[in-house]
Amino acid sequence: MFSAKPDATPLPIDEIRATKTAGRALACAILALTLVAAPALAIEQCRFIQAKPEREACYARQEAELAAKRKPEPSHESKMMESLEQMKREDEALNRQLHSICRGC
Repeated sequence: MFSAKPDATPLPIDEIRATKTAGRALACAILALTLVAAPALAIEQCRFIQAKPEREACYARQEAELAAKRKPEPSHESKMMESLEQMKREDEALNRQLHSICRGC
């Protein structure tokens, strides 16, 4: 029936490492394909919706999403100006506190 001895010989370490590496590469490839395909599947196909109110709502959602994507990000200079203005307000508040403590020293 069954023999106590295995018929197959053990794999060399290099083949085991190659098999593990190939498995990891395959898993990474599947993950990458899943992440790339997900946004493509998220796009609604409004033209296939039969009910007019639902179809119009779908078009409105898509228009809002596109408008949000097209909106330019604030430039680096504007971010820097905001932080400088905030620092100026904080400095003014600190100066008011010091003058109330010191009273002209």
